[in-house]
Amino acid sequence: MAEEVPRYRRVLLKLSGEALMGSAAYGIDPAVLSFLAQEISHLKRLGVQTAIVIGGGNIFRGVAGVAQGFDRVRADQMGMLATVINALALEEALTQHAVPAKVLSAYEIKSVVEPFSKEKGLALLEEGYFVILAAGTGNPFFTTDTAATLRALELEAEVLFKATKVDGVYTADPEKDPTARKFDYLTYDEVLQKNLKVMDLTAISLARDHNLPVLVFKMQESGNILKAVCGEKVGTLVGGGRL
Repeated sequence: MAEEVPRYRRVLLKLSGEALMGSAAYGIDPAVLSFLAQEISHLKRLGVQTAIVIGGGNIFRGVAGVAQGFDRVRADQMGMLATVINALALEEALTQHAVPAKVLSAYEIKSVVEPFSKEKGLALLEEGYFVILAAGTGNPFFTTDTAATLRALELEAEVLFKATKVDGVYTADPEKDPTARKFDYLTYDEVLQKNLKVMDLTAISLARDHNLPVLVFKMQESGNILKAVCGEKVGTLVGGGRL
C-alpha cells in the first residue's frame, strides 16, 4: 500500500470470542490475542477512532447453554459476562501495544469496568481511547452482532467492520463447499433474501434501516484491517454503496 490514508474517521470493529481461541478448543490463546492487538494498533497510528464489540463464545455461548438445559435468560446473562472477560483481556493486550483502551460494559460491575453510556463512549473516543464494549446490549435474546450494530449507531461510527475466519461473504461455507462463490458487494436486502450468514437478521435489518455499511473481512490475515480502514478492496461490503 503506497499511502496510508484512512477512509473513515470512526469505526466499530466486531470480534467474535472464538477469534481469541486460535486452534484451541476453549479460552484465550495469548499469541492470537497479541496478534489481534497488534493489527488493531495500526488504527491508532492513523488516528482512526475505534470502538470494539467482542463476543464470548470462546468461554460460554448462551445458545449452547440452552441446549444443555439452562434457562435462556440465565444462559444469555452468562454469555454476556463471558464477553467482559474477553474485553478485559483485549484491553490489557492493547495497552501492552501502547494503545490506550477502556472497557465500557452494558452490565454495571463496580471496581472492574465502567458502565456504558453514549456520552462516555463518545468522550473517550474523542480523547483517543480505543473503547471496548462488553456485555452485549445488556439484554437476553440479542446477539453481539446486534449489540455491535446498536453501538455503532449510538457512537456514530461510519462503518461496522465484522471480522471473520474467512475473507468475506460466500454463497455457501467455503470451508465445506469448494464451489462457493465470494461476493464483493451485497445490498442489505440481498443478504436478507438469500439468508446469507453475515450477521443475524436483527442486526442486518437495523443496519439497513440506518444505512450503516458493514464490511466483512478476514481478521487473521495481517494488514487486512489497515486495508479496510483505508478503503482498499478487501472482504465483502454490505450496503452503503460500492467502494
